[in-house]
Amino acid sequence: MKSKIFLISLLIIGIGIIVLLQTKDSLFKPSDMPRLGKRMPAPNFSLPDLSGKKVSLYEFRGKVVLLNIWATWCAPCVEEMPSMEILHQKLKGEDFTILAVSIDESGAEAVIPFMKQHKLSFTALIDTKGSVKSLYRTTGVPESFIIDREGLTVEKVIGARDWASPEMVGYFRNLIQRN
Repeated sequence: MKSKIFLISLLIIGIGIIVLLQTKDSLFKPSDMPRLGKRMPAPNFSLPDLSGKKVSLYEFRGKVVLLNIWATWCAPCVEEMPSMEILHQKLKGEDFTILAVSIDESGAEAVIPFMKQHKLSFTALIDTKGSVKSLYRTTGVPESFIIDREGLTVEKVIGARDWASPEMVGYFRNLIQRN
């Protein structure tokens, strides 16, 4: 009986330590930034694309943006990329763009061959320092933000999605046609 109580106590202490470690940034370093919610301005950033040219989110004001934060080593990210390419092709020529921000530490060295291998033609940006991940307060990958023409966040999507489903294509077309 004493050993069961001891094990339960250790389990509770262990869980407490894990929770503390996962929330240490918010507990000990309060952020000035509020959580990014619906209809809030999407924070601007500037990152290099695969050719090294700096690309800023603000350059896409007036377009609907699918901002996807991902990594080449992330299986769910790899799973959703083909549907992102299909969405990109279906909405080509409309006021829409995809910005796929890679958080791979090796940067373009990992992303360029990945994009070629998977035949992806949408814009990939390199964020080796995780600045966008921090700016948008993501918890993992993939996470996506849908940003309207005015630069306001419309949705935050955690996890992989089928971006090419008829419902998603219709959703983006409706956003594009607003205003």
